[in-house]
Amino acid sequence: MGKYAKEYIEKIKGILDQIAGDEENLRAAARLLADAIEGDGRIFAWGSTHSSTTMQDIYVRAGGLMVINAIFIPGLEALQAMPFGITSKIERLQGYAEIVLDHTPIRAGDVLIVVSVSGRNAVPIEMAKVAKARGIKVIAVTGLDYSASVTPRHPDGKNMYAYADVVLDNKARAGDAILAAENMPTKFCPVSGITSTAVLQCLVAETVEELLSRGVVPPVFMAQNVDGGEEFNNEMFKKYQDKIFYLKPE
Repeated sequence: MGKYAKEYIEKIKGILDQIAGDEENLRAAARLLADAIEGDGRIFAWGSTHSSTTMQDIYVRAGGLMVINAIFIPGLEALQAMPFGITSKIERLQGYAEIVLDHTPIRAGDVLIVVSVSGRNAVPIEMAKVAKARGIKVIAVTGLDYSASVTPRHPDGKNMYAYADVVLDNKARAGDAILAAENMPTKFCPVSGITSTAVLQCLVAETVEELLSRGVVPPVFMAQNVDGGEEFNNEMFKKYQDKIFYLKPE
């Protein structure tokens, strides 16, 4: 392994250690999810482009919570939108998030996880803002230092994290990339793909622990490729059908 790869690994280790120190916010977010699972609430999650792929790591995933419903916004749900650069323009559209929430079965008392590394564009800002105004609990996954260093692309003058009930910091700095080399004008190798995923999986782990402490068996997917996995999941689907919206109608 070369020096840059080794440096990247060491820096990622250090960032993960910092994330491990954010116990209070993780526990607060986990309590929101556990309250929703134990009570009448439902859980939704959204992210844009690369943040969407990060969010999807906790969506319909073996070993993950079954009750997380992903929100996919046309043009922002993945990375195949063409021409190049159109997703950046779409993410700056004001009013788009409200339209999406109007057509999502989310209501007051539910929880929305919003993932955006910079949190500066109109869609993530309004996803959090509109949801909070509607009585939905908002968990923001973002780079706090990054977000605080950039100007909001929204007339309200606040970035996404300002509207969250709980903020989970992925520790990404401005620009996201962390390695530098002589004669290179830009840094390289971003961190947020790894650190946002780690934050989200830590949130799942904390939620499982919180539910177990309450005497509740967490609704966690069993792998479909192990014997009995499909049967187990089908039983759990029946139990939590009122909290799951991604199942196709029979």
